[in-house]
Amino acid sequence: MYLVKTPQFIQKLFPNFIWRMPTEEKVLHLTFDDGPIPEVTPWVLEQLAQYRAKATFFCVGDNIRKHPDVLDMVRRAGHALGNHTFNHLNGWLTDNVKYFLNVRRCAQALHSSLFRPPYGRMKPRQGEFLQRHYRLVMWDVLSGDFDPDISAEQCLENVLENAKQGSIVVFHDSLKAFEKLKFVLPKVLAHFAEQGYRFAHLEEEQEQRLLAVA
Repeated sequence: MYLVKTPQFIQKLFPNFIWRMPTEEKVLHLTFDDGPIPEVTPWVLEQLAQYRAKATFFCVGDNIRKHPDVLDMVRRAGHALGNHTFNHLNGWLTDNVKYFLNVRRCAQALHSSLFRPPYGRMKPRQGEFLQRHYRLVMWDVLSGDFDPDISAEQCLENVLENAKQGSIVVFHDSLKAFEKLKFVLPKVLAHFAEQGYRFAHLEEEQEQRLLAVA
C-alpha cells in the first residue's frame, strides 16, 4: 500500500523533510532511486539528454561500488546525486546504529548533502539524527514504476495527473522498474516539455545561490 500523491497533512507532520520545491515556475524535479546500474541508468541519461533535463539520482552504495563507471556517467552529465544507503535498508526494520553506519558508508562514496530513505521509511530517531547532517528528500508524486500490480499506463497517469510546479517525482533506475520506465519516462518528458516545463535537479537552488554570491 502506498500513496501516489503525498497528502498535505503528512507533509506538514514532517516539515523538516523536503517534499516539493515551492515555486511558481514551471519546473519539475525528476528523481531516480536504486541505481546506478549499467542495464538502466545509461538509458535514463539518454532520455534526459534529449530534453536537456537535469535530474537527481539517489544511489545505493553497493551499486556505486560495483558500477563506478556508471556513476561517473551521471556526474559528467551534470545531474545531482543523493544518498540512498549502502544496502537499501528499510529504516523501520534496522537498528539505529547499523542504519547510521550504512548511510555513512554510502556517503563516503558520494559526498552529497541529499539523503532519501529507501521505501521512505525511517524511525523518528533516525530522521532526527540524519537531518543534522543531510537534506532529507521525500516526494509529493510517486510514479509506482516499481509496482508489478499496476500497468505502465496507470504509472504514466499517476505522474501526469499529480505532478505540478515544484513537484518531486520518484522513478527507479532499476531492473524491476525498467519495463514501465521505458514506457513512462519518454512520455512524461515530452508531455511536460510541451507544457513549457523544464526539468531541474535538487541542487540547482543551492548552486544558483553560490553563483549569486560569487
